[in-house]
Amino acid sequence: MLSDGRVSSNGNFHGAPIAYVLDFLAIAVADLGSMAERRTDRMLDPARSGGLPPFLAMDPGVDSGLMIAQYTQAAMVSENKRLASPASVDSIPSSAMQEDHVSMGWGAARKLRSALANLRRILAIELVAAARAIDLRSPLRPSPANAVAVAELRKTVPGPAADRYLAPELAAADDLLRDGRLVDAVAAVVGELR
Repeated sequence: MLSDGRVSSNGNFHGAPIAYVLDFLAIAVADLGSMAERRTDRMLDPARSGGLPPFLAMDPGVDSGLMIAQYTQAAMVSENKRLASPASVDSIPSSAMQEDHVSMGWGAARKLRSALANLRRILAIELVAAARAIDLRSPLRPSPANAVAVAELRKTVPGPAADRYLAPELAAADDLLRDGRLVDAVAAVVGELR
């Protein structure tokens, strides 16, 4: 801050503190995605799902249900684990050794951006699986928050049926998370989410 109260940057700062935080966030994102995938796996496993059909399939043994969606989820979880490797531990001097310690913050930011996109897709698959599991538990009724979440999803993603091409439905669930419609719908029922 200058003596007259103005704030000005002349670029004489080091990006390492920002790079460290970005790298740490990528670790947390990888962990969160891993937990979501494990919850999905539990819903699809008849030995652990409390009576739900294998893979949440309508005709187990004929239909694969959400098995391939969970494979996709597992692949993104694995990718996020690789993206959680810190960029900030690397430094390659540049500019004839003038830039002798480079933070690699840009690389950390790009990794985090990719990991966050994967996390949203992982959560979208969990959302589709959880909604299907709720539908398959009918006539049991979910909580008001879960009911409105399923209703919002069902505006673009149909409920359980025979096997079908899931990519458009998973993309629609991803859009629902990306644009905030799901959070808005749930918040309208339960109040502001923090």
